[in-house]
Amino acid sequence: MLKRIVQACFLITGGTLGIFLIPELMAVLNASDITFVNNPYVTAIIGAIIFYFITFKAIDHVVNFIKWFEESLVKAPITDIIFGSLGLLVGLLLAFLIGFALNAIEVPIINTVAPILLTLLFGYLGFQVGFKKRDELSGLFKANKKKSSDMEEEAENGKNQLKILDTSVIIDGRIADICQTGFLEGTIVIPQFVLEELQHIADSSDALKRNRGRRGLDILNRIQKELAIKVEIYEGDFEEIQEVDSKLVKLAKLTNGVVVTNDFNLNKVCELQKVSVLNINDLANAVKPVVLPGEEMNIQVIKDGKEQNQGVAYLDDGTMIVVEDGRNYIGKRIDVMVTSVLQTSAGRMIFAKPKMLEKAL
Repeated sequence: MLKRIVQACFLITGGTLGIFLIPELMAVLNASDITFVNNPYVTAIIGAIIFYFITFKAIDHVVNFIKWFEESLVKAPITDIIFGSLGLLVGLLLAFLIGFALNAIEVPIINTVAPILLTLLFGYLGFQVGFKKRDELSGLFKANKKKSSDMEEEAENGKNQLKILDTSVIIDGRIADICQTGFLEGTIVIPQFVLEELQHIADSSDALKRNRGRRGLDILNRIQKELAIKVEIYEGDFEEIQEVDSKLVKLAKLTNGVVVTNDFNLNKVCELQKVSVLNINDLANAVKPVVLPGEEMNIQVIKDGKEQNQGVAYLDDGTMIVVEDGRNYIGKRIDVMVTSVLQTSAGRMIFAKPKMLEKAL
């Protein structure tokens, strides 16, 4: 069917060119006195026949080009097509206005060549600007829409902010459990460039990296298929930015979203650039049980500490307990009394001493 359409276009083009060009050609060859040359029907048929024979050589190339162009359009994200087309229209409009002004200049070359060059130049520039600035334009439209909404709608949108996942928090895996509990509201956004980084890690020759990457992909499948939370894939990219973390910050700014991470450095960058961030490690530390000096607890000492006669135990949430004079109780459950609590960037550490020592004293 496509070949028939292309052949029909060739025939129409050949007939049209035949009407206008064949008489001119015959005039150059001093053969304009031939009767059929002045008959537009005859010249149209001759032009159509010539182009019909051209189709035998050119039709396959034209059809392949059309199919390639069609596949490219189908694969391209709809936002790329829309903003690229808008940019193209603006460029063509500017070219038309400038060309209309140049028509007042009575110079044949400028009147004929300049409009064509302007159309090609501004059409190309308009498409490229619309295509490459699509993310910023999209963010601008969303910002304008937000400004026009009332305070009640803004409060609702605040609850439904986009939660943009970075690579580290996906590999960590705890994000799936947090989503399952319902503590994370709104839409989960997984950028395409994060997926590409995960796939690159999963294809690594290093076994540890490969396992981490595959685990991250399994976590995403679980979030998308098993959990009752909305998940979207952001297919855009920021080609001028190389680092994935910088792309995440840029995306969060454009969409007014929240970056979800457990990367300490990315957390600081987001804070410096006034981007909202949720750190899974901060959440984990916040939900650990509060322990005050003087409280008693029953623990099992499992290994030596760094200092002499120290023993080490752990709570169910992984909090380390350093037991003074606890080396003699390794492998046993004992009652201890908390002496101090130390909060560090790595987590919470509890210092205690065996309760029987307190009684002895």
